[in-house]
Amino acid sequence: REQARLKAGVLERDTEQWQKDPNFAGLERVGGVDLSYVKGDDTSACASLVVLSYPALEVLYEDCRMVAVTAPYVPGFLAFREVPFLVEAVQRLQQEKPRLRPQVCRVSFGSLLAGFGVACHLGVLTDLPCVGVAKNLLQVDGLVRDELHKEQIRSLQRSGDTFPLTGTSGRVLGMVSIYNNSSKPLYVSVGHRVSLDTAVRLVRCCCRYRIPEPIRQVRRQGLRGEAGLRQ
Repeated sequence: REQARLKAGVLERDTEQWQKDPNFAGLERVGGVDLSYVKGDDTSACASLVVLSYPALEVLYEDCRMVAVTAPYVPGFLAFREVPFLVEAVQRLQQEKPRLRPQVCRVSFGSLLAGFGVACHLGVLTDLPCVGVAKNLLQVDGLVRDELHKEQIRSLQRSGDTFPLTGTSGRVLGMVSIYNNSSKPLYVSVGHRVSLDTAVRLVRCCCRYRIPEPIRQVRRQGLRGEAGLRQ
């Protein structure tokens, strides 16, 4: 019931003026969040948040806290296990350096592609525009990584080429795209307060390499946190 209530609050459209500008004029800060688990331990994790400048993509703020994850993993309800720690990271930033609050967050997990994933959950609770980015296809609503899907991926020739992910329900759940001429695709989907077209453009504009820079940097932050714990 709680998930259904939160899902009803998701906005699948652009709500900010900068989103409507072809060059994202007015966008100055982009964020990335991630919860990475210590290898071999599904209860110890590093909750990380980074904020980067835009368009330079230079790190402005980093926060990494080791947390004890106690909620059980239930398929379809991962956000209830992980999002509270990410919300706390956003709240700390708001309290300590409110001027660095990101104008949009990238989340390295499914969003509407997952039905109601971490990006949606975090977006609704923090009121931040959020985009979900994944490296692998989440097989929901009839989506499968079959030969047709592989052929569609092979048809992507240039950076920014895309094709839609349409479920058996007929709903477009996300977009598949390649960036920086990588042969490996990314799966982009809506989290909250952003349209799918804008989400795809945002990811493209934040890619120095294959992975969007906010997600690449937040994962590096998480790895440093885990290394510190092991020491």
